[in-house]
Amino acid sequence: MLGAGLLGGAAAGTWLTDSGSERAAGFHAAADLWREIPVDDLFPRELRGDGAGPGGADRRWTRLAAAPDGTCKHAFDELLARALSSVGCRRLVRATYVDETATSVTTVGMVFTRADADGMRALRQRFADETLDARPDLMPRPYPVRGTAAAGFGDAQRASWTVRVLDDAPIVVFAVTGYADGRNVSDPQPAAEAVRRGETTAPAQAGLGHDAKGIADRVERVVRRAAAQTVEP
Repeated sequence: MLGAGLLGGAAAGTWLTDSGSERAAGFHAAADLWREIPVDDLFPRELRGDGAGPGGADRRWTRLAAAPDGTCKHAFDELLARALSSVGCRRLVRATYVDETATSVTTVGMVFTRADADGMRALRQRFADETLDARPDLMPRPYPVRGTAAAGFGDAQRASWTVRVLDDAPIVVFAVTGYADGRNVSDPQPAAEAVRRGETTAPAQAGLGHDAKGIADRVERVVRRAAAQTVEP
């Protein structure tokens, strides 16, 4: 069973440590967070995004369900699974949220990999060099939740997404967002583009890029804090 869960907000850069030995300790400690953090901490029942919406609007998301932890089998489309295969998959954890207006649904998750620091840096560099995080054929798959606003959240409903390969932890953070009404999307847009000022695409105007980015940010931040706490003297 998933030990318990803890996802909150984003923080770029390195773990909250100073020395190389502390960073190394943080990297290894992060590998087991999926079974050491309570679910309600890993994926809080409510996430608040002050200023995280279009134009700096506040956002709030409510968790619909957290999936049992498991393997990555069938969790990703073939090309994304292949891209991530170099780092392996120890465990996959994910949850689905709905925004407070019940307009959008978002699946957020983390792949805890089997890679060492060099392996994660190599994968991160590949994603950057080949802009793999912006390719629609490498979108993460959603986790639909029966009897909720995300019941119809399938592959055809994916509208905006983000995939982040961390190089200071054996973790890949991802999020994918769609409309809560279950409509099909023919022109998905990566969150990094959809949040740009002046974007006029449907995902951008609906704030779906902001949802994907905002939720992934908060998940990543909580995990970083948890890893830092495990190496505090």
